[in-house]
Amino acid sequence: MNDKKYLKWYQKLAYGSGDLASNCSYGLVSSFLLLYLSDIMGLKTSIIGTLMLVSKIFDGVTDVFFGNMIDRTKSRLGKARPWMLYAQIGVSLCLVLLFSIPNMGQTAQYAYFFAFYTCLNAIFYTANGVAYSTLSALITNNPQERVQLGSIRFMFAVVTNIVMGFAVTGGVEAFGGGAAGWRAVAIICALIGLVVNTISCLAVKEVEPDESVRKTDESKPQDDKLGFWESMKFLFTNKYYVLILVLYIVYYIMSNITTGSGVYFTKYVLGDASLLGMFQMMKMFPVIIALIFTPMLVKKTGSMQKVNFWGYAINCVLSVFFIYFAYQRNVKLMLLFMFIKGIFAGTLSGTLSGTLNALIAEISGYTYRTKGVRMDGTMFSCSSLGIKIGGGIGTAAVGWLLDLGGYIGTAAEQTEGAINMIFAMYIVIPVILSVAITVILGLLNVEKANRKWDEEHAKEV
Repeated sequence: MNDKKYLKWYQKLAYGSGDLASNCSYGLVSSFLLLYLSDIMGLKTSIIGTLMLVSKIFDGVTDVFFGNMIDRTKSRLGKARPWMLYAQIGVSLCLVLLFSIPNMGQTAQYAYFFAFYTCLNAIFYTANGVAYSTLSALITNNPQERVQLGSIRFMFAVVTNIVMGFAVTGGVEAFGGGAAGWRAVAIICALIGLVVNTISCLAVKEVEPDESVRKTDESKPQDDKLGFWESMKFLFTNKYYVLILVLYIVYYIMSNITTGSGVYFTKYVLGDASLLGMFQMMKMFPVIIALIFTPMLVKKTGSMQKVNFWGYAINCVLSVFFIYFAYQRNVKLMLLFMFIKGIFAGTLSGTLSGTLNALIAEISGYTYRTKGVRMDGTMFSCSSLGIKIGGGIGTAAVGWLLDLGGYIGTAAEQTEGAINMIFAMYIVIPVILSVAITVILGLLNVEKANRKWDEEHAKEV
């Protein structure tokens, strides 16, 4: 294990703040875009959901493309930082345009939404997100520092989502409500994202990779000379890449169903939309507490995979009580168990997980060891790819399920079928998906595989 320290404390904070920038756009889109489109613009949720999913077809292709481009990039800023820096300009611009749909025919509005939603996700957010994730492997070769980076960035993500849960709807009203209010909030989020992303990118620098674990086989192709299809072959023959990609997809289906239905749940099931901020805080604040101890737990157990698996397994058990109190509409006990659940699931929960990026670095190291090829950017594309595919399916599912339950955005009151569907989306479906996540985590034993290879290689030497 490499014990050399590469980063100062302020560089770790600066890197982590990149998730603040990311969630200013992703959080606003995933939590509130559907509400804006259905309740303000009067668009149909099922059509919006379908367009979102179709958009993800393009999105899924570009994730791996940008990962490969990062691996092939050589510049004064390094491999990943140029993509992270300049792509944010497009992210901020598209975010404002998405919440500024002009008055025109509905068909044209659907087309307008689809065009800028696809540009935001498939091009700019993807390039920025893949580059940002890749940086955790490029700015340090120390595994413990990588865990710290994951924990710090997720703390920023948690705080950002909590603040937005409390502030967005109030901010919209403060700026006059309606379309003008949403547009003003989008502009503010876009500017914050642009400034913070620039600071995060320029405060760190990329370092040379650790050559001590690389196979000395000159016949193997070099990372910057690897073609796209050759990269795909290395990628999808790595079983751990496939597992973690599936993990990301399932996780973000769950996350986006919960996030997308949260405002509907508090408004129609609990009868008080202002509770959304409190639910966001009780769900995400304990994750900060958990992530403070995550590096110590990983160091003590010697395994990121074990920490994630057992934390999520306990979270699933506690979910039984959470469902019961939700059926009773006992808000206080719901919030209590949401808090407790968040502590145990804290090492994995959130838009980008505390230790999951470090696991991806381990998986990238597995390819580096066994194939002699370093392809960090392409490997880290699984995080962005999983976010986009899983997030797209999850967000689309909210629109489809709302329509299936009979939800009408302009109606003063919703039917019992719509309310039951909202309850299922926010309470029941996420628990089922949590069980699937726990099973996948149990299979992600890449650290053991790397140790085994190192032991065998040491004997050869």
